[in-house]
Amino acid sequence: MKAFDFSYGPKLVCGAGTTARAGDLLPQGRCLVVSDAQVLGLGLADAMLAALPDSGIEPVLFDAVEADPSRATLEAAVAMGRDAGVRSVIGFGGGSPMDVAKLAAYLLGSDDDLDTLWGVGNANGQRLPLILIPTTAGTGSEATPVTIITVGKGEKKGVSSAALIADHAILDAELTLGLPRAVTAATGIDAMVHAIEAFTSVRLKNPLSDMLAREALTLIDANLLRVCEKPGDVEARGAMLLGAHLAGVAFSNAPVAGVHALAYPLGGHFHVPHGLSNALMLPHVLGHNMSHALPLYAELGALLDPRLTGEGRQAQASALIGRMEYLSQASGLPQRLREVGVSAEHLDMLARDAMKQERLLINNPCPIDEADARRLYEAAL
Repeated sequence: MKAFDFSYGPKLVCGAGTTARAGDLLPQGRCLVVSDAQVLGLGLADAMLAALPDSGIEPVLFDAVEADPSRATLEAAVAMGRDAGVRSVIGFGGGSPMDVAKLAAYLLGSDDDLDTLWGVGNANGQRLPLILIPTTAGTGSEATPVTIITVGKGEKKGVSSAALIADHAILDAELTLGLPRAVTAATGIDAMVHAIEAFTSVRLKNPLSDMLAREALTLIDANLLRVCEKPGDVEARGAMLLGAHLAGVAFSNAPVAGVHALAYPLGGHFHVPHGLSNALMLPHVLGHNMSHALPLYAELGALLDPRLTGEGRQAQASALIGRMEYLSQASGLPQRLREVGVSAEHLDMLARDAMKQERLLINNPCPIDEADARRLYEAAL
């Protein structure tokens, strides 16, 4: 067996209603609660916020996180936390609030210069105690050491370091019961992409990440359409949250690749939700990778449809792509880039920007150059 390192991620608190226990996991004093106005407006954080004072914690609310959060938003959250003298941080919401919370907790604890942190392994200081609480089942951000921030005109940069891994993640299915179908579908597909790309990553893939990716893919495949049709199904919602978390732990160790690299420019320039961006590019990138990743795609295809166990690898691998296309269509997501505002005149720009995602492209089973990227965007148009 090849040598490998593996990080299991944050301590996990899992179960309906467990959000109210957050205060028991933090030091007393002021706590920066990073979220967005919509999540707080829905009342999802009310139980937690009401319980925090019982644990000696005074919440300081930062609710200005937007989709594809900007550097200015991150810096505003850090400034608020510093002015208030907070001793801990909670990230509450989807991937964007959790990403801001992770990096804010680190900057508040370390006083490092943000511009020295971009990339992998550059954040090596101390952060404040941190809890992450997802309200969608998809991003896996509560499990990962990665945060993505939009800088400049649509360009995204990432910080990836073990210092960003939260102390605790709370998976509370009750928080996801009111998710709209479109959000449920897009975030669910996002988590499946995390599992697929972790399983096929050419860097750092290992037996533990493979195990988690397989289990994540199985859980989400079995429950995605179920929660789309029956959004109040707490058991299925819990399975989706757990699947997304396991996929997050998997890709924390075996990083994602080409699908994400091509998805990021769609979010940066057209504000397409990240999960939907992944869903739009997934079948095309999988097809591009087929010559290099056929045995692995075949394994996943047979996992999702055991009837294919005796079939050839090509049939099994093709079944994986077909299954992902079916789930995307059946859940009601847009299927073409033109449906989200992309036209032929944008293809060159998107391809150029995708090439900036070097930290992701190096993980892809099959090389993707600028011409490949443009061809894949055109196929998705």
